[in-house]
Order: sequence, then structure tokens, then C-alpha cells
Amino acid sequence: MAMVDEPLYPIAILIDELKNDDIQLRLNSIRRLSTIARALGEERTRKELIPFLSENNDDDDEVLLAMAEELGSFIPHVGGVDFAHVLLPPLETLCTVEETVVRDKAVESLCKIGSQMKERDIVDYFIPLVKRLGAGEWFTARVSACGLFHIAYPSAPDLLRAELRSVYNQLCRDDMPMVRRSAGLNLGKFAATVEPTYLKSDIMTFFKDLTQDDQDSVRLLSVEGCAALGKLLEPADCIAHILPVIVSFSQDKSWRVRYMVANQLYELCEAVGPEPTRTELVPAYVRLLKDNEAEVRIAAAGKVTKFCGIISAQTAIQHILPCVKELSTDSSQHVRAALASVIMGMAPLLGKDATIEQLLPIFLALLKDEFPEVRLNIISKLDQVNQVIGIDLLSQSLLPAIVELAEDRNWRVRLAIIEYIPLLAKQLGKDFFDDKLGSLCMQWLGDQVFSIREAAATNLKRLAEEFGKDWAVQHIIPQVLEMINNPHYLYRMTVLSAICMLAPVVGPEVTCQTMLPVVINAAKDRVPNIKFNVAKMLQSMIPIVDSTVVEQTIRPCLQELYEDPDVDVRYFAQQAIQACDQIMCA
Repeated sequence: MAMVDEPLYPIAILIDELKNDDIQLRLNSIRRLSTIARALGEERTRKELIPFLSENNDDDDEVLLAMAEELGSFIPHVGGVDFAHVLLPPLETLCTVEETVVRDKAVESLCKIGSQMKERDIVDYFIPLVKRLGAGEWFTARVSACGLFHIAYPSAPDLLRAELRSVYNQLCRDDMPMVRRSAGLNLGKFAATVEPTYLKSDIMTFFKDLTQDDQDSVRLLSVEGCAALGKLLEPADCIAHILPVIVSFSQDKSWRVRYMVANQLYELCEAVGPEPTRTELVPAYVRLLKDNEAEVRIAAAGKVTKFCGIISAQTAIQHILPCVKELSTDSSQHVRAALASVIMGMAPLLGKDATIEQLLPIFLALLKDEFPEVRLNIISKLDQVNQVIGIDLLSQSLLPAIVELAEDRNWRVRLAIIEYIPLLAKQLGKDFFDDKLGSLCMQWLGDQVFSIREAAATNLKRLAEEFGKDWAVQHIIPQVLEMINNPHYLYRMTVLSAICMLAPVVGPEVTCQTMLPVVINAAKDRVPNIKFNVAKMLQSMIPIVDSTVVEQTIRPCLQELYEDPDVDVRYFAQQAIQACDQIMCA
């Protein structure tokens, strides 16, 4: 009897847990659907499990979201693509719920299943589902329907295609703005599946309606449609139908629509081609760069390098650079920061002369900006300018700004500049770095903030890797070792940390000759924190140095620390001794 009842057991657990008051149990049950389906077999999954899920009306969004996700990859569990249609009813129900993330996931899963279904099943099952959702009483169903047309349309016969276009037209004119928004958002995907004849007539009519919608939330989604449709239309049609919409949107009364244009302008330019960009979209872009709303200027400023890349250098100098100069002194620090993050990329596009004459004064102004993020954005992209104008000219203006940032009152600013130092070192070269920035790197080791001291130690390691062992031996190690006598134990610990990081870079010979004696000597320090850090440092040096050094120098020091009165010192010394033993055994 037990053998007969065994297959019923998983579905019994599922039903029990799905009705449990504990949401976690319900969630676990849903996430085990594939396991339960395998236990039941394909036929019982189709006949029992899927109908049960269709009738399940759980009111918790997290459970419904998990169900929508699981069902998207359920085709193998119901018997393959021949039976994929049985998965549609529960997902159709999920497409009508109130929570947006659940609906979106259900639509995503339906698209995943629909793209694998046979053409006959699309016509018999998928298209009727799309039509039912499109005519749904609740707006949620109609919102979901918009995301399914691009899957349904290619498999539909001519008569059904006309019907689907008609349904989409109704959705574009729906009373609810949320439905029109969804129609606008999915228009590009639907248009990509429609025949060229109907693309010019029907789809462009839908598009025109959406671009003239009285709700700005609908119009701003049509901006993305401009780029998508522009790639599908012939160049002449694109200029006739898409270009006027883009120009109009760039002057829209809603700043959100203008923001969307500024954000998408590069893609829109690609859609309409170079000549219309020069004549029509350059003036539109200039308007966006001078927009009254800071958010629009931020979006436009962030695209300035990309935009200059698709127009001639002469057009950029004539029309875009004057706006860039204005933005460099914009009243909004976020506009200046957005500009600073991309402006360096203009140097290779404009060439050496224009960069020196026109861009360099803007760089200098931004380097002296009172807002730290603006200065850091400039410094992080210096390599692009260095390639164009050379390091000598760059360094004259660069150094004062770096020194100023290195001594900024805000420790997070100091931390950010430390992280850029290896990049600068690579750009500036050894000689310039030693002359101008070497002392700064040592200064950070004595900072009052631990995060700065820690970053400074990591920075020295990265510099040693960049400039090589010989440079580190000559310029870094002597200065680091001098600091071991600092009266404050926290600074002495930073030195030990720096030694530990540098040891693998400089190799066993330098480690044994110069750094190991300093670490051994620090084992006699009066502060327990220093002593147990010495034990940790010695443990990290064991793989680097020769086994004779381990036995003759490191082990005796550790034995001494193992007899220390402090329990932490003894613990770390014991750990290090065990590491010694493992190395010797190996």
C-alpha cells in the first residue's frame, strides 16, 4: 500500500505547504516545483499540478513572483514543447495581479514559453490568450498584453495579424495611462515583427498617437520608440517621420521628456544618420545643454563626448564647446560632475591644438572646482588627455590639484585620490612621480584615519608592482622602515602592514636583508597588539623566505612570543609555529 501512495506524497506536501500560514513554507514549496514535477511525472504534472497552480489564489506577492519565475522554465516537466500550452493558464492569471513585478515576471515567462511553442499552438492557445488579456476588464491585464504581441504576431495568419494590429491600436488609445505607457514601451519590439507595409501605415499611426499623448509619462516612453523605429524604417521615412518628433520632444513642456531625449540622443542620432544630425539635432542638443532643468543638463552633459564622436571636430568646436564652457561653471555641482566624468574623452576627438586652446582651460577650471567629485572625475580620466597633449603640459596644471585633494579635510576625498595614485604613476612615469608625489605617499602612512593608512600601505605595494623591485628598494623601503620608531603604536602597526604587503613584491633577498630584521626587532615592542601582528607578519613571510631563515630566525622569535604573558600574542605565535611545521614537513 505504501508503494501505491508514494507518488501522491509530494503533491500532498505541496498542497499542505501552499495553504500554510507561514509565507516561508509557501515560498519553499513553490521553489521546489521542479523537484515535485519530476517526482510526479509529466502526465500528472499536466493533469494535477498545473491545474492546482491555476486555481491557487495566494495573496502574497513574493510567492506569486516565485511561481511566475518557476513556470517560465517548466516546459521539460510537462512533456516538452508539444504540451507547453498547459502552462499558459496559471501565467495568464498572474498577468492580471496588481503587483507590477509579478506581472512583469509572468509576461517574461510567457514570452520565454511562447518563443519555444509550435506555430500551430501559438495560433490555438497563445494568440487567444493575448486577445483575452488585451480585452481584459482590469487595466492590469491590458498592460501585460502589450508585452506579448511580438511573440504572437510572427506565427499568426494574415487575418489574425490584422486583428492583433487592431487590438494594439486600441491599447495605444486606452483610457488608462498605464496601458498606453506599456503600449509605448513595447511598440519597438512589436514593430520589429510587423511587415514593412504595415510598419509605415499602422505602426506609425500608433506611434504618432503616443507622441501626442497628454500624459508626459506616455510621451517619454515614446522617445525610446523613436530610436527603435528609426532603425526599422528607410532613411527617408526616418527623416520624414522620426526626426520631427525628436526635435519636438527636445522642446517638450515636460522636463522628463526632454531628459529622456538627452539620455537617448546618441541612439537617436544613429537612427536618423549624420546629415540630419548636423542640421537638425545639433541645435536640439545645444538647447538641451542650456535647459532650465538641472536634471536635463546632467543627462545632456553626460553624453557630450559620445555626441561629439558622431559629428565633425569643426562642428563640435563651433557649436558644442561654447556650451561645455558654460556647463563647467554651472550652478549645479552634479552638472559639473557629469561633465567632468566625460569631458576628457573629447581630447582625442578634437586633436592637440583644439585641446590645448579650448579644452585645457576647462580642465583647469574643473580641477579647481570646490566640489571634490568634480575634481576626482577629471583626475580619473587623465590618461585620455595625456595621450593628446603630453605629460609636461599636463603636469604643470595637474600637480596643485592633486596636492590639494591629498590634503582635503574630508577623509573620503583623501581615500579616493590614494586609489588613483597608481594610475597617475603609470601616466606620469618614475622621475616625475619621485620628484613630485613620492613624499605624499609617505605622508598618508601617518594619517589620523585608519582607512587612509591602510589604503596608503596598499598603494605602496601597487607602486612597487608598477615601477619594479629596484625602485621600491631605493625609494620606498628606506622611508617605510624609518617610520617604525614612531612613538604611537598605531603608526608602527601601519609600517608592519606595509612591510607585509611589500615582501612578496621585492622577493626573498630584499625581505631577509632589510625588512625581516625590523619585524624581528618589533617583537620586543611593549604593546601586545604590535607583538601579535609581528607573529602574523612572520607567518605571512614563511612562504617567501628560505627554510634555513625560517628555522634560524623566524622560529626562535615565534618561540619567544609563544611564552608572552598576553593570551592573544601566544595564540598568533602558536598559529605561526604550526605554519612553520607544515612548511618544513612539506
